[in-house]
Amino acid sequence: MAANVESMFYTRTAPWHGLGTKVIEAPDSKNALALAGLDWNVVQEPIYTGIGESVEGYKANIRDTDRKVLGVVTDRYKVVQNHEAFAFTDSLLREGVRYETAGSLQGGKRIWLLAHMPHEYMISGERFSPYLLFSSTHDGSGAVKVALTPIRVVCQNTLNLALSTAKRSWSMMHTGNIQGKIRGARETLLMAEDYMDNLSQEFESLRKKKLSDKEVTDYIEVLLPTEDGSTPQQVKNMKRLQEDMAHRYFDAPDLQDVGENAYRFINAVSDFATHSKPLRKTANYRENLFSKTVDGNPLIDRAYQMMCAV
Repeated sequence: MAANVESMFYTRTAPWHGLGTKVIEAPDSKNALALAGLDWNVVQEPIYTGIGESVEGYKANIRDTDRKVLGVVTDRYKVVQNHEAFAFTDSLLREGVRYETAGSLQGGKRIWLLAHMPHEYMISGERFSPYLLFSSTHDGSGAVKVALTPIRVVCQNTLNLALSTAKRSWSMMHTGNIQGKIRGARETLLMAEDYMDNLSQEFESLRKKKLSDKEVTDYIEVLLPTEDGSTPQQVKNMKRLQEDMAHRYFDAPDLQDVGENAYRFINAVSDFATHSKPLRKTANYRENLFSKTVDGNPLIDRAYQMMCAV
């Protein structure tokens, strides 16, 4: 397969270069494992030098289906199997959980699943559908992470803002009592409720912050600046990006009744950050976009910080 996607399934529109197995409805966890190509386990084995000496303090994480080495980790590293990741989400959301997409990146080194939470929220008169994104690594490069991703339903904009009042993601290291940590992570739902409540309050505050057309243009130029020493082509490219973002603020049909305010600006930036075509589409830009869904998109975060200061 192209890029870094090893296997996956999806519903509705194909993401990540159209790779994967399309299904009509989001499956339950048992079927999701198989459809996503994640029905395998990680085993840990000792490491030896070329002359047979044991390498103390380290183990190799190996996929049991093809003996592929996913990473070298310390003895303290605890494996979270793929089926445990799905079981965690099952137990967290219980009845009503449906998996929208799941899969393997970088040859099995990183796995993810996106689960649609069973209820939606009405915020400022608009419908938001929250998703829970579970991401884990098998190569020792990162923690187990759970992130809340609220989607504005009418336009599919991702609005997981970096609120100062509530966390949008939670993580746990691959060490210690993993099962205990997973059980404790069920507090995630309470955190998610807290985040959505605070998001609602923040959106109301952003709606009250009026912006003139000149201010919007100035903010866009700050977000997408033309650097000193830029070539004529670079200036032209940045101008095109600025015009694209402006179009998403002034002309988007779903924002016509929102008002000329900071909330509208955040939505325009989010639409640009998650849906615009880059100047140069690298082989892995979709995967990079996925990573920003987990960790937060820096451009959206910066726009939000700017609007907080208005």
